[in-house]
Amino acid sequence: MSGKIHSINISEKKGVQKTPVESVEMVNDFGIKTDAHAGKWHRQVSFLAQESIDKMVAKGLNVKGGDFAENITTIGVDLVSMKVGERLKIADVEFVISQLGKLCHNRCAIYHAAGDCVMPREGIFGVVKGNGGVKLGDTVEKLPKESITVAVVTLSDKGSKGERVDETGPALIEMVKKELNPSFTRLELIPDEVDQLKNIIKYLIDIQGFDLVITNGSTGLSPRDIAPDATIEMIEKRLPGFEEAMRMESFKKTPHALLSRAVCGTRKDSIILNVPGSPKGAVENLGVVIKALPHAIKKLQGDTADCAAK
Repeated sequence: MSGKIHSINISEKKGVQKTPVESVEMVNDFGIKTDAHAGKWHRQVSFLAQESIDKMVAKGLNVKGGDFAENITTIGVDLVSMKVGERLKIADVEFVISQLGKLCHNRCAIYHAAGDCVMPREGIFGVVKGNGGVKLGDTVEKLPKESITVAVVTLSDKGSKGERVDETGPALIEMVKKELNPSFTRLELIPDEVDQLKNIIKYLIDIQGFDLVITNGSTGLSPRDIAPDATIEMIEKRLPGFEEAMRMESFKKTPHALLSRAVCGTRKDSIILNVPGSPKGAVENLGVVIKALPHAIKKLQGDTADCAAK
């Protein structure tokens, strides 16, 4: 399915209204060269469909492309149905979808005028793959995911307060990129709190649709070790084979491995996996099961191929 660019909008400073332009230059893994929201993060370019804006017009608002702070307004493209990891292609540049919607912390003027705003619900964001110009009227083509999507969640009270640098999360992301070549990865850092872990698992899987969520840390017997407890509440099917394999392989190196309560299981079409908090232990544990994860995800998502034939 393809459509076209209906408007392009940029701002040189954050917090100011975007200005419509006829064309922009995209910079690989950065965003729009002249836009204040570009950078080395996961929301480099924002998209909103004109069809979503039309819903607000139907409520009596005089709004147009750019009024919702989106960079690119499309027409004829079903953005709302897209998933993280899927792609948009415009001219010679691809955009890997990195986030669906966003939290609206401060109600904007549009929300106060209509009692609703479509951007937090129907806007999407992407990271830029490639360099080149895009302009008004360019064709916008939807492309499927090339591989699975992976989110890594580090649990650390000190890390969440800025008192410790997270080394484990980046190490896991590096390993995932090397071994699984994912379409998109995301790293989160939260304290050892049951409700926060449950909420972020729900957000990453139920809303963002990540195929694999790996948590690290908080898997042992200390009072603040809560990852297995929270994970058990969120999964639908437990996968004890992954848990047992990681513990037994770690046990070859240290008897302390038997203290791990790490859990693995499924939620909807996704897998949740707990690994230890130390960089060495996390990478070693993930290495035990990483080759089995893509096949497990495929089976979970409906692959009917005969496992014995593979």
